[in-house]
Amino acid sequence: MARNIEIKARIGGIAEMEARAAALADRGPIIIEQDDTFFACPNGRLKLRARTVDDGELIFYRRADQSGPKESFYLLARTREPDALREVLSLAYGTAGRVRKLRTLYWCGRTRIHLDRVEGLGDFLELEVTLAEDEPPAAGEAVARELMEKLGIRAEELIEGAYIDLLAP
Repeated sequence: MARNIEIKARIGGIAEMEARAAALADRGPIIIEQDDTFFACPNGRLKLRARTVDDGELIFYRRADQSGPKESFYLLARTREPDALREVLSLAYGTAGRVRKLRTLYWCGRTRIHLDRVEGLGDFLELEVTLAEDEPPAAGEAVARELMEKLGIRAEELIEGAYIDLLAP
């Protein structure tokens, strides 16, 4: 499985963070609309991400629900029929919820910087530091912490779980 180191933080607004992210980035911005449907999954999280009517991906991932940098294991499978796949998986497993967001993506070396406007929740920043196959998690955690400092992300802004957890009643 592929791995990365992730953090997620609540931010005051995308506009104020965008200038900082752009100053660090070597690629971007890319604007992406995402519609994520989560399914019941006892071994981690399973979500279908639809970008358009004919572009999506099924994503399985496992990571600890902790606020600081954490290792995430994931597998992706592309689909050209996200709506049909959503229906099949909903009937088979049941849905756990849906998250819609507008994402601004920047790349800073091997790190994806996501500025997310999440429907019903507000604005967030995510960092995803890609790890090499045999690379220790501590190396990616160091990159994440350095970028957090450069972006002005404080420990109290970090959140533990996924957006779907924050939407839960």
